[in-house]
Amino acid sequence: MNILLLGSGGREAALAWKISQSPLCEQLYIAPGNGGTGAFGTNIAASPLDFDAIGKIIAEKNIDMVVVGNEDPLVAGIVDHFRAIDAEKPLWVGPSQAGAMLEASKDHAKRFMARHGIPTAAYRTFTPETIEEGYAFLETLNPPYVLKADGLAAGKGVIIPETLEEARKTLAEMLGGKFGKASASVVIEQFLKGIECSVFALTDGHGGYRLLPVAKDYKRIGEGDTGLNTGGMGAVSPVVFADAEFMKKVEERIVRPTVEGLIKDGTDYRGFIFFGLINVDGEPMVIEYNVRMGDPETEVVMLRVASDLVELMAAAARGSLGTLPLDIDPRAAATVMAVSGGYPEAYEKGKKIEGVPAPDGTTVVFHAGTRLDGPVLLTSGGRVLAVSSYGATPREALAASYAALDTIRFDGMYFRRDIGRDLQALADKQN
Repeated sequence: MNILLLGSGGREAALAWKISQSPLCEQLYIAPGNGGTGAFGTNIAASPLDFDAIGKIIAEKNIDMVVVGNEDPLVAGIVDHFRAIDAEKPLWVGPSQAGAMLEASKDHAKRFMARHGIPTAAYRTFTPETIEEGYAFLETLNPPYVLKADGLAAGKGVIIPETLEEARKTLAEMLGGKFGKASASVVIEQFLKGIECSVFALTDGHGGYRLLPVAKDYKRIGEGDTGLNTGGMGAVSPVVFADAEFMKKVEERIVRPTVEGLIKDGTDYRGFIFFGLINVDGEPMVIEYNVRMGDPETEVVMLRVASDLVELMAAAARGSLGTLPLDIDPRAAATVMAVSGGYPEAYEKGKKIEGVPAPDGTTVVFHAGTRLDGPVLLTSGGRVLAVSSYGATPREALAASYAALDTIRFDGMYFRRDIGRDLQALADKQN
């Protein structure tokens, strides 16, 4: 198959790495890709939101399957657009525009969960016209408070104020345009106390699905989960508390009702579903949906997928997963993100990157925010490199990633040194 992968981040680098290993993959093209994805396929300078450019690539390269990495083109309706042109070819891994609303609107996702009996926090949605009602609703909740921009905000649209006064101020700022159109509506929800994890399913739109390895990511910039939210500073898999009993609840109460709910709603959904979950005293609840793989979780999940990913994705896109197995590598995996100085606020680009190790069977470095200037590798984003490793345990995998990070250099480079420490403490306690 000739495959086109859309996107340019660490998630797409990990997907490209996995896709390129499949004997079914003849040619892999990545649009636009980054400074590292050329190791797995051919980069093509085209925006995933430029449907005309994507259409030309599909025609000129005789593309058999398109894998949509990030949410923006899905929300913009790329799958609907091209299926209206040709319903058979290429195959599309990604939901319809209606399916993408699970991520495009927090309010839509909450209403979906309420309709299908999927456990989630109590909530209400407010607009500038109903801000006074929002203030009143805040007074009915116990601190801390959870405020979410309804629309897409690049993973940064969630604020958790500690006091009522701060929550009122945050609501006013968000409805006043803090996140642009994304916060024209704001979802306020009950704070849930627990520990989070990321669950991923690949579904075929006809009730068939496969669960991928569970991961846990770390969003805060500072060690000890302090400071501003980021797109993700690292991830580990497996997750010690996501045992067979917990995952049975996840599948019965959340995954299956979601897949069946989409069918009941008449929503065409063939692709990946991300379930952002929280474990509240052993009971799983949904924090959010994404309509694609997570980042940086993909950088550990792909290491642990032992099956042919291309075969699975093609079957999902055709609506026929059937009994096709998804095998999981028993080893642990961990990724640590090296970021630009100043991220997630203002940061400089164009810093020379040196010392990136070649893949060695234990560690692979997935590029996220990089570009090539001739032979010179430069930073081009806030999250620069996802250093991912295998290990017999998460602790071993993390040790390998940190050892590799010690060889990498660029001006202002920063990374957290406590990724996975909470899960290690849980595992030590259980042992």
